[in-house]
Amino acid sequence: MVKKEICKYWQSGCCNRHPCPFLHGDGGEGWNVNVNPKPNVWVRDKEEKKETLSSMSMSMVWRRNEEEKEKVKERCPYPCKYFLVGKCKYGDRCRYLHTWSWSTGPARARAPDFSLLTPLHGHHKAITAILLPSASDKLISSSQDGTLKFWNCHTGQCISTRNFGSEIGCIMSDGPWLFLGLRNSIKVYNFENNTQFTLLGPAGLVYALATHHDKLFAGTQIGQILVWRFSPANNQFYPAASLTGHRDAIRSLIIGGATPALYSSSQDNSIKAWDLTTLECVHTLSDHTDAVMSLLFWEQFLLPCSLDKTVKVWAKKDNGALELIYTHTEEHGVLALQGTIDATGQSVLCCSVNDHTVRLYNLPSFERRGRIFAKKEVRALQTGPSGLFFTGDGTGDLKVWKWSTD
Repeated sequence: MVKKEICKYWQSGCCNRHPCPFLHGDGGEGWNVNVNPKPNVWVRDKEEKKETLSSMSMSMVWRRNEEEKEKVKERCPYPCKYFLVGKCKYGDRCRYLHTWSWSTGPARARAPDFSLLTPLHGHHKAITAILLPSASDKLISSSQDGTLKFWNCHTGQCISTRNFGSEIGCIMSDGPWLFLGLRNSIKVYNFENNTQFTLLGPAGLVYALATHHDKLFAGTQIGQILVWRFSPANNQFYPAASLTGHRDAIRSLIIGGATPALYSSSQDNSIKAWDLTTLECVHTLSDHTDAVMSLLFWEQFLLPCSLDKTVKVWAKKDNGALELIYTHTEEHGVLALQGTIDATGQSVLCCSVNDHTVRLYNLPSFERRGRIFAKKEVRALQTGPSGLFFTGDGTGDLKVWKWSTD
């Protein structure tokens, strides 16, 4: 006779009883991937304000409460590694999770409050960036396989592939412009007037791009940040400056803050802030002990993540100096950050960790919301409209996720 209680060993991913007298998931049937087979529309409306983490004002309590600290001690169930590659022979009898995601909370057997909407297949190597431009019905993805793919947001079908012959380090859009960070160059497209050209100058792969007014910034593999200025008279970008100071590859560029500045993170373990007018370095943060992989702004706070297993929170003081106010620690190195908004309007941080998972946390409490499992490390994260967000892993798998409204 099967008991009504849920098996605590199944919850920890280590039950070896077949059959088990306790419940495994929902009535012993196991968890299944919630894939909607119907065509889905995931278009960013032209007039829609892009959802960002700064769209919600909250009290700034950067810590877990005592109840949440106890939850952290609990083990997350393990996904079946054979299920992840489609080769598990045990089916519902498998003692590990058969699901691409897992949700925390008291109701352990309930489905997550986010679900896999659809997988997009086509890339053969790691996805390096995902982009959903405003007023576009096309999702764009880039990969180490050298291809740029355009996906129809109404059908999920790949409608175009462009092969550049070598790894694409990053992609970024600004209005009608699309920028691709390549090895030793940047490819520029303008879809409004159907023009394209190449910017030369970078040494090595371009890992990060950012724009501010008429300036284009590119972070390179050798630690330089190159700057171009746009001339509307002839629709061209011209070299303007080279920002030096980092000693290793630039991994992330972001513009933000109450008084906007350019922030750069590097494999030299540091973060630098640059004045957008003078292009001089005004701050250097050296609190990380390993490569700083990604930067994110939420409200007025700067959140960097690092291979030293931490996500730090920085705030600007009245005198303009940056102050470290909180450090969140993971069990593994942190690769990428992205913000999303759930169906209730709660700000959620997506945190990709190099154990092949994406951890989700409420902000600012860092209360756990769940995990997403992948075949390999997820290095590309992106948010979209209407509760959508995207992940791209090291095998080339691109997945579309959606927050549940129930």
